[in-house]
Amino acid sequence: MNNEDGPIRKKSFEFACRVVEFCDELKADKDYELASQLLRSGTSIGANTREAQRGVSIKDFKNKFGIALKEADETMYWLEILEATGRKVPENMKNECEELIKILVKIIKNS
Repeated sequence: MNNEDGPIRKKSFEFACRVVEFCDELKADKDYELASQLLRSGTSIGANTREAQRGVSIKDFKNKFGIALKEADETMYWLEILEATGRKVPENMKNECEELIKILVKIIKNS
């Protein structure tokens, strides 16, 4: 169950860093509420994948990855809201989030 060097851990960490940087920009534009929502969900993906890799059972492992998947889906929702309301979402951020979703689904299905 331990996959510390796996792509999901690296990708979710890098994505979380990009989310933090983007949220700093949103806060500078006084978009505090949306920044807060995006920051919570976007960083939670990596936190949950990391926690999953310390799971004590397959059930715990799948549960944590399931939470990460829900957070990734929520993150996509906030990115879509930001775009729909005229904010400029960093290039490839939605694609990166979609890639995380696909990886998480595959991990859950294959576990």
